[in-house]
Amino acid sequence: MEKLEVLNKIKCFLVDMDGTIFVEDHLLPGAKAWIDLLDEKGVDYYFLTNNSSRSRLEYAQKLKGLGLEVPEEKIFTSGEATAIYLKKFIFPSSLYVVGTPALVAEFKRHGFTITDVDPDAVVLGFDTTLTYEKLWKLCDFVVAGKPYIATHPDINCPTKDGFKPDIGAMIELVVASTKRRPDVVVGKPNAPIVDALAEKTGLPLESHCMIGDRLYTDIALGKWGITTALVLSGETKREDLAESLFKPDFVLTDISEMVELLRNILD
Repeated sequence: MEKLEVLNKIKCFLVDMDGTIFVEDHLLPGAKAWIDLLDEKGVDYYFLTNNSSRSRLEYAQKLKGLGLEVPEEKIFTSGEATAIYLKKFIFPSSLYVVGTPALVAEFKRHGFTITDVDPDAVVLGFDTTLTYEKLWKLCDFVVAGKPYIATHPDINCPTKDGFKPDIGAMIELVVASTKRRPDVVVGKPNAPIVDALAEKTGLPLESHCMIGDRLYTDIALGKWGITTALVLSGETKREDLAESLFKPDFVLTDISEMVELLRNILD
């Protein structure tokens, strides 16, 4: 009962997507029931994803294809958070972007010029269209001292058969070549995306609960006073908890268990 009382203070749920709501094109158990419950009870929520390979429109379309009607404005990606951060703190007019066409379009939507010739800053995103030439140019600009921003730190992205390398692995490749890490990593669990999120919801951080499958990104948001719930449907296994610096408030097999917990509070 004491743990359930923690949920009484939550005004907005933050929900990861990859490994929490779906894996590739497979909707995970409880995902639809979770969204239906939040909509039914009028509880606020946002999908908060570090995956910068898709735009929020693409995510809304993907969720719709999986049977979830989620408004585009309820989706907040590390790509969008990176654009917001750049405009507020770096002020570049031009960017070199290692990312998918969707991420490039995100930055164009925010008014940046995209170039591979003397950019004001460089951005490394989760790029499923990655080429050697892109990496080579990125490393050249990093060595030249350009402001260097990464959209998020995730090492792997879950798939139905295991994992595929994510941006964290690419960061290490660039370090090996250039001896330089990003100046700023925007996505969970870092301050830039937390600040942008608080501005978006207008709520104190302790009024949020993050539900996700990664200890070092989703559950690490607990350091900001955010309640956290770990689902074991993605990257993290139960045995990983013993050695983790980040401990969740709740450990769940999947999001269907959160549905039952919240019903006990709201019904």
